[in-house]
Amino acid sequence: MIEPARKKILFFIPEDWVICTHRLPLLRAAVAAGHAVTVATRVVDHAGQILATGAELEPLGLRRGFRGVRHEVAGLRELIGIYRRIRPDLVHHVTPKSVIFGTLAARAARVPCVVNAMTGLGFVFTSGSLQARLLSAPIALALRVLLRGRRTRLIVQNVDDVAFFRDRLGVPAGSVVLIRGAGVDVHEFTPAADEPAGPLRVVLVARMLADKGIHEAVAAARLVRARREDVKIVLAGRDDPENPAAIPRAQLDAWAGEGLVEILGHVEDVPALLRSCHVALLPSYREGLPKSLLEAAACGLPIIAADVPGCREICLDGVNGLLVPARRADQIAQAIERLADDPGLRRAMGAASRRLAVAEFAEEIVAQATMALYADLLGGSGPGAAS
Repeated sequence: MIEPARKKILFFIPEDWVICTHRLPLLRAAVAAGHAVTVATRVVDHAGQILATGAELEPLGLRRGFRGVRHEVAGLRELIGIYRRIRPDLVHHVTPKSVIFGTLAARAARVPCVVNAMTGLGFVFTSGSLQARLLSAPIALALRVLLRGRRTRLIVQNVDDVAFFRDRLGVPAGSVVLIRGAGVDVHEFTPAADEPAGPLRVVLVARMLADKGIHEAVAAARLVRARREDVKIVLAGRDDPENPAAIPRAQLDAWAGEGLVEILGHVEDVPALLRSCHVALLPSYREGLPKSLLEAAACGLPIIAADVPGCREICLDGVNGLLVPARRADQIAQAIERLADDPGLRRAMGAASRRLAVAEFAEEIVAQATMALYADLLGGSGPGAAS
């Protein structure tokens, strides 16, 4: 029996911490499948974790945010040089900027197979700011052109994004693949034996960005605190100053100083944090499929989330959580109080969360679906196939 040739797979993900929070299981699965895996990223703190998967590391100077035309052109040239030197059989891009720059580099280097993962629509399509409105049209045009190709596939994480890219951007239906999220380790993220004692702890795990609904969460905390003292809202997540929607550190400190919320910053032991809380909250404006809610569900927490794309995939209203209208602090406050007053409902929804996470969102399920996509593309790859 002739063994299939070993394929080279290159991941381009701009930040190494994103790889460690969302993509390590996928790297391990690709290595386990026998592929030669390389990761191109900006290396800051996480080289060891990436190399431990068996992948090789290619440090990049290219950053996520726009840093001037000269920097971006230099970054694209750097990326093209890497693609031409490594000569991958397949490249996998994650985040809008890596999709645009990576696909341009793949075409210049004649990479046979391209996988683009849009994990959400990001600031440009969710913000109503002038900057976002000015950027949305040219970025939409670039995506409309770049997401086509006989051996180019687009991964999206929810059914709303399938419709967005197919109907609004004209991506061929056969090129859009639904793979729901990055998955969750249901063996590491497990429920607590019993509910924690003390006041009801509502945890919001996310980057500290306005479009994650942080302002609405704090406003809800203010409303709840005016009526009762047995509820505490906890914000956990890193600052992201390069993101245009970043909430200034001074504002976070002011909220903490006022006693409205507890600000934890980046938390290493997320499973322990979730097991110390009663309810998970994410009033985001739009998501791909939020990993923080997958992790909360795996830990058996009931969920309160905005009724928006992405959140609806993991928060099933009345089953394992409560959906509330986006940007409505009063509705968030009411949902928090409903769960605070009904321990039985919390337990029932928490158990449903755990069942959903195990049955539909375990990281093995996501890895298998992605490996099947790679196999389908690589099975018919050849020179110039990405064009």
